[in-house]
Amino acid sequence: MPTRPGLLECIERYFAAAPLPDARIETVGGLDVPISDPAWPYPARPRRNGEPVTADDVRAAAVLQEQAGLPAALEWVPECSPGTAAAARAAGLTVEELPLLVAVDSVEVLLPVGVRLYVVGADDPELPRYLPVAATAVAHPGGPVDVQDVPVDTSPEARARLRALRERIASGRTVLMVAVDKGEPVAVGSHQPVDVDGTEVSEIVGVATSPRLRGRGLGAGMASALVAHATETADMVFLAAGDDDVARVYERVGFARLATSAVADRNPAC
Repeated sequence: MPTRPGLLECIERYFAAAPLPDARIETVGGLDVPISDPAWPYPARPRRNGEPVTADDVRAAAVLQEQAGLPAALEWVPECSPGTAAAARAAGLTVEELPLLVAVDSVEVLLPVGVRLYVVGADDPELPRYLPVAATAVAHPGGPVDVQDVPVDTSPEARARLRALRERIASGRTVLMVAVDKGEPVAVGSHQPVDVDGTEVSEIVGVATSPRLRGRGLGAGMASALVAHATETADMVFLAAGDDDVARVYERVGFARLATSAVADRNPAC
């Protein structure tokens, strides 16, 4: 296992490489701003080994993003870019800091009795039922998400995201898993492998579980299954947890806290 600075450097290189197949990268001061299809947006990030990020950089990046139909969003590792939070706040963005964890000792966790786990294929006709669940989990990391109460979104934006997700699953850039109980999805989650200079690294994202099965190990079981699948080919697996309580769930399945992941976006009230 590499040292702590080595792990953070690997994560930074992952985030620099992840948008490249989908986006052109614009440079704004100390920020790299991926401009992609709005169906699959990427946040701006401090450039590796770049100059410190300023509030003017954040404002200019937000203008670029919004002109392209993308959300004004910024993501970074505070331990690597300590001044970025102040710049984001000065630019009027809301900043949230989340625990950043890395898988170090995978622990197998069994799913509740009767729950079956599937890897979702790109042509799965049930995929539209899972997409809003994953989207809700990303929008509210660590929050209470009842997967049975999330309606299927048939808007043009949702259809575009569905097409993008099918393409990502087909190309192997997203691995989506769903847990089903009595024909209903009760949990979803995915990992996103990226080749980082010849080494595969994968991030676990969008884990959501049904409240009616919460406390029975469903979230831990989904995380455990995602890690097991990812580590078949990846040398490193990491994630950002929604809060400290969620981080403790991941620690039970073999993750260790590494650092912090910070996200900033436009406050809806602004």
